[in-house]
Amino acid sequence: MDVLTRNNVKVGGRGRQPMLFAHGFGCDQNMWRFVTPRFEDRYRVVLFDHVGAGGSDLTAYDPEKYATLEGYARDVVEICRSMDLRDVVYVGHSVSAMIGVLAARMAPELFDRLVLVGPSPRYVDDAANGYVGGFSEADITELLDSLDSNYLGWSSAMAPVIMGHPDEPALGAELTESFCRTDPEIARRFARVTFLSDNRADLESVPVPTLVLQTQQDVIAPVAVGEYVRDHMPHATLVLLDTTGHCPNLSAPEQTADAIDDWVRGPLPATA
Repeated sequence: MDVLTRNNVKVGGRGRQPMLFAHGFGCDQNMWRFVTPRFEDRYRVVLFDHVGAGGSDLTAYDPEKYATLEGYARDVVEICRSMDLRDVVYVGHSVSAMIGVLAARMAPELFDRLVLVGPSPRYVDDAANGYVGGFSEADITELLDSLDSNYLGWSSAMAPVIMGHPDEPALGAELTESFCRTDPEIARRFARVTFLSDNRADLESVPVPTLVLQTQQDVIAPVAVGEYVRDHMPHATLVLLDTTGHCPNLSAPEQTADAIDDWVRGPLPATA
């Protein structure tokens, strides 16, 4: 199957350097619609849907391939190679942040920079090693059990909490609708892959300069997680946005675009 069809790839912008946007769990490329216009005059903007989300080809979903985040990372690399993309600025939200980390380790020659929005290399706390992920093992078990038993109910309850802006209910409603459009069986599998993954060991070997964007309060990826990512990647910069919630690309798109724009316009961090 053609990868551009499989992943519903859309291309815009008037620049030459590619900027590839990757969405998070339960979402699709539409979640970037308020951020991408900032970059269309200077970049070749590439959007796509992970297999199982949005307008992707659901028949391409392979439970074995997508049992780990590496399967999704291979898709990112395949998209880049099929389109002959080089010097890619990869912008990944939530679980797609770690997918980008894995893709950059697989094919570092393809990537110029990474932008990780709300990343988490491990959601479960690891007290033995002093790691704070934000969730206990019991929390994750309860979350996944709830998702398994009533995905639509879980979506309606959790999406507004994840969005984190109770004063703007339309934002939570949009995320709820996005979750509910996702195939429930694929979503359940993707949730397990997301929340049970541990990518801490992958951070230190990423050679690509990286911007870590974190909000001041995020129930999915607290500030301590952003600090961990910054401290364990060799060329990472952490920027805290003056907002809350896990989806600043929707709730604070101007701030998000400003932070990305400032960083990509600046000099590359030293890589020696």
